[in-house]
Amino acid sequence: MIVNPVYHQTSDKLQQELDWITNAKMDSKCFGPLYKKYHEQIFRYVYQRMDDQELAFDVTSQVFMKALSNLHKYEYRGVPFSSWLYRIAKSELYQAFRDIKSRKTISVENMHLFEFIEDFKEEDSLEDKARLTRSLRLLKTTDLQVIELRYFEQRSYREIGGILEITENNAKVKAFRALERLRRLVLSNHKPLIQSVIRKVAS
Repeated sequence: MIVNPVYHQTSDKLQQELDWITNAKMDSKCFGPLYKKYHEQIFRYVYQRMDDQELAFDVTSQVFMKALSNLHKYEYRGVPFSSWLYRIAKSELYQAFRDIKSRKTISVENMHLFEFIEDFKEEDSLEDKARLTRSLRLLKTTDLQVIELRYFEQRSYREIGGILEITENNAKVKAFRALERLRRLVLSNHKPLIQSVIRKVAS
């Protein structure tokens, strides 16, 4: 499985990011590199939860405006700047849902689950994807979020804890329990291939 370097940064990249933040605190014009690095990532996070592209762009813009205006409050804690942005995005999403009286959803079709499948029959793939999608839709939103962050975006438990504002150990427990609930739902379909996919995701 290929690890996305966006989510697993080297110490050099973290230091470079910290330099950007330090400079941006002194001059807002220096915020550009941070915006360029994380805009698409934050937009994707927001869009998957509201399924409204125009509104997602608005919320994403609000996230970065809030981040810039509150940058003086930011404290480095050894994790990527994105963890702080995700906390702001989470707050802005809640506000947006309150404003439009909408319910939060996660577009499971946008989760690239089948990137985890190495061998499967072509004639079974659509049926299997449909079965797994149905199982995901039966999960609570909180379970879907943890599964997305851990098993699709390949984030560390420490990053997940930062995003959800919980401890690293709590993030591990939540991820395990969410996967177990998904596993039980999938097993009820009695589909060996899907069971193998869940094992791959959990590994």
